[in-house]
Amino acid sequence: MAAMGATATPLGDEHGFRLTEWRLPPGTSTGWHRHELPYTVVPLTDGLMRIETPDGWIDFPIAAGAPYSRPAGVEHDVHNGGDTEIRFIEVEARQTL
Repeated sequence: MAAMGATATPLGDEHGFRLTEWRLPPGTSTGWHRHELPYTVVPLTDGLMRIETPDGWIDFPIAAGAPYSRPAGVEHDVHNGGDTEIRFIEVEARQTL
C-alpha cells in the first residue's frame, strides 16, 4: 500500500534529543523508514495507526497524551488508519541517559 503525504515539522535538536511533529491526514503515511535512534512518540490526537512492517500489518490505536517508546532499529511505514488527522510528537534520543 503506497500512500505517503504525511508532514514532518522539526521542532528542535538540542540537549541530546531531536523533536519532530508529525501530521498524517486520512489516507497518508510516513513512507518506509528505519529508526537509527531509540524514540518516544507522544500522541496529540486519538487515532488508529496501521503500521506496515517487514513481517506484516499491525493495527495500533493511539490516545492523546499516552506516550510509547521503541528501540533503535525499528523499520516500518506508518499509515493513518482512520478518518481524522493523526498528530504526534516524535522524540529521538541521540544519547542514553
